[in-house]
Amino acid sequence: MNDIIKSIEAENSERRNSFPSFKAGDTVNVHVKITEGNKERIQQFQGTVIQRRHPNSNGETFTVRKVSNGIGIERIFPLLSPSVEKVEVIRKGKVRRARLYYLRGRQGKAARIKEKL
Repeated sequence: MNDIIKSIEAENSERRNSFPSFKAGDTVNVHVKITEGNKERIQQFQGTVIQRRHPNSNGETFTVRKVSNGIGIERIFPLLSPSVEKVEVIRKGKVRRARLYYLRGRQGKAARIKEKL
């Protein structure tokens, strides 16, 4: 039983290393595989990372928030999911928290995050 778990963790560690390092406050572009019928395409979801949950575990997830037509949209992505093709870091954010839930109540300029130089 332990051998099976160790082999799966070894596979996942290789996949985890293929992603760039990012944290809450960073703006990322997530490439997601979408299946419609028998067709498969890649869709991009660009937004700000609000949180990362269970870092360095196999069940790690991250939440990305964007505002589209004045409506806030949040998606939770499992990091090691086969549907997540790749993650690109657009810009690094300068924040002092690990969870940025306060962005949900802000709009426009108040929702901006300073860029790390």
